[in-house]
Amino acid sequence: MRWTCLNTRSFSSTTFFKQTHLFSLLSLTINTTKFEFHGIQSYCYHSTNKSAIGLLHAKAIKSGSFQNLSVVNHILSLSVKSQYLDYAQKAFDEIPDRDVRTWTILMSGYARIGASRMVLDLFREMQIGGVLPNQYTLSSVLRCCSGVCDLRTGKGIHGWILRNGINLDVVLENSILDVYVKCGAFDYAKKLFELMVEKDAVSWNIMVGAYLHVGDMEKSLNMFRSLPYKEVSSWNTIIDGLMQNGYERTGLELLYEMVKNGPAFNKVTFSIALVLVSSLYIMELGRQIHGRILRLGLQKDGFVRTSLIDMYCKCGKMEKASMIFRKMPLNGVRTQNSKITFDESMTEIVSWSSMVAGYVRNGEYEEAMKTFISMVWEQVEVDKFTTTSIVSACANAGNLELGRQIHAYVLKVGHTVDVHLSSSFIDMYAKCGCWDDAWTTFKQTANLNVVLWTSMITGCALHGQGRQAVCLFEQMMCEGIKPNEVTFVGVLTACSHAGLLEEGCKFFRLMKEVYGIKPGFEHFTCMVDLYGRAGHLDKAKDFIHENGISQLSGVWRSFLSSCRLHKNIEMGKWVSETLLQLEPLDAGTYILLSNMCATSDSWEEAAKVRSLMQKRRVNKVPGQSWIQLKSQVHTFVMGDRSHPQDKEIYSYLDELIGTLKGIGYSSDVKLVTQDVEEEQREVLLGYHSEKLAIVYGIISTTSEIPIRIMKNLRVCTDCHSFIKYTSQLLHREIIVRDIHRFHHFKNGQCSCGDYW
Repeated sequence: MRWTCLNTRSFSSTTFFKQTHLFSLLSLTINTTKFEFHGIQSYCYHSTNKSAIGLLHAKAIKSGSFQNLSVVNHILSLSVKSQYLDYAQKAFDEIPDRDVRTWTILMSGYARIGASRMVLDLFREMQIGGVLPNQYTLSSVLRCCSGVCDLRTGKGIHGWILRNGINLDVVLENSILDVYVKCGAFDYAKKLFELMVEKDAVSWNIMVGAYLHVGDMEKSLNMFRSLPYKEVSSWNTIIDGLMQNGYERTGLELLYEMVKNGPAFNKVTFSIALVLVSSLYIMELGRQIHGRILRLGLQKDGFVRTSLIDMYCKCGKMEKASMIFRKMPLNGVRTQNSKITFDESMTEIVSWSSMVAGYVRNGEYEEAMKTFISMVWEQVEVDKFTTTSIVSACANAGNLELGRQIHAYVLKVGHTVDVHLSSSFIDMYAKCGCWDDAWTTFKQTANLNVVLWTSMITGCALHGQGRQAVCLFEQMMCEGIKPNEVTFVGVLTACSHAGLLEEGCKFFRLMKEVYGIKPGFEHFTCMVDLYGRAGHLDKAKDFIHENGISQLSGVWRSFLSSCRLHKNIEMGKWVSETLLQLEPLDAGTYILLSNMCATSDSWEEAAKVRSLMQKRRVNKVPGQSWIQLKSQVHTFVMGDRSHPQDKEIYSYLDELIGTLKGIGYSSDVKLVTQDVEEEQREVLLGYHSEKLAIVYGIISTTSEIPIRIMKNLRVCTDCHSFIKYTSQLLHREIIVRDIHRFHHFKNGQCSCGDYW
């Protein structure tokens, strides 16, 4: 009796030394009383300590209790409830004679973590072993049939139940009903629902969800309205279903109705409400819901906290999302012996993933990459969604080094590279200037679909490979893959960048007449750009009026760029006046018009435009170029002297320009938009940001490494000429990504063919 009291007291202690010391003492005893055994069992369940469960297992074997199936099932149950399924499986394999409860315990454990295939395999083994399932077994197995859409097994179980006269309670009938709905056997589901004698809220929710799934909003709403009693789960089902089908406003009306006449919100309701808020961008309502969560003390719940983070991310409030995220407990904070549950683990993964995706969505790529690196450092599992998001961040920020590391990581851990991930890698390599790597990824991907073809066609457009884009587009159609609106944007952009006027017009007609796709803003802009770049300014003007798109500022902006390219000052003035009526605060319009006047020596006109710009307080976006070396980004602006190696950079640049003039380079002084002497114009041109970035790349890398720079504006003709001569003189490959496209310079030539 004295030992038993000691045991019971010690089980409430959290000191590991005391626990192990106690079991050492217990091992000296010959027999274990029933009360002692259940005390150990109670401790194991509450502590979720694997070593403690192992000690209990060993004690049972030593004392001979392991021969007792009831004891064995208890140990198995403790392992499953503590989510030590690897240990549970080993213990299960040691049991010679298993009863239905033994099988059901292990299957329920796997079902809880979504390992449906494992459950179905165990169920088949159980049947082969001649063990008859009970209602709990059948319920777990049916739930897994729903999870993996295994209609055949589900129907087989239903038939077995009917043949053997098993008593069907409402829980089991709901499980069967759910199988038919999830597997798309809607007629079976309707018939079973009609035959059900007893229906509970779950039964009605399954059928409401079924009608929502097939898109019958009217029937689902009518069924919801006819419910004898609407539980919170019923409200959750209908509101979430409406939202998933694009009826957000109707869902919002029901949410307000629920507040007024329905039951109190639960955690699922709050999550659905927050998703609804983010889809409609109603930030004020989101704040109100957050306030209600705080008043109810639900902010510490992982499910609710994740929904709050996601809502603030999608509404662009990254500081607020970050504040909630920072309050989340991290892996490293947990004690050595603690163990997170499956739900906690998923909550943690989703929270990190939401933050990474949020930063990417809001254009904060550096923060996205920092968060991702911290996620890896904290040893949080990186799922495919997070991987796709961070690869997108690398693409937009031009971070090739991290993008390559992520690709290698994905291959190393054995993640399946699906269509979306392959598309992201192709996009990343294309936007980082590694066109060969993009091609390799495309060729290595099986089951090419429209997403992958579109990524490659868009990549071709970005790199000025117009002919290649056209070939890919035609090959895609030959293989029976139907292009979508994004595919046509890609191929039209490629035609525009390569001057393929005839092909571009053909594809535009094909899109409308054959595929029935209504042209959007981007398609119209591509066509205006296509006509304008090719010098057909009158056709571009007629196209705008014929298609009734004069209200779209983007098409006029493209038209104005073409006017400047072809030095048509008069038409440029007319276009800029039209554009300024639509967007009076657009800095680009003033700059383009001013530069057009300056290049034609109309200095008074240029000064008037600049004066109007200052009067309206319109600020010009300064030109910037940057280069990444050894994980560090170096940013340059025109005439910048802030770099630690500025003396070396400027000295090398002056010497390089002098050498280049000896092989044919001359500064295009007409590009200088200030009324100064020619010598001063050469000085102003000489220190453009891209030249500074390239020179820094030259003095910092060896000759075999390509120099990759990015610029936030279009590369000017003088810098374009400078880079061509530099690549010829130094035998260096230089890759420049400007606001519109890539330029690959090698041996004095550019991939754009001087058409950009």
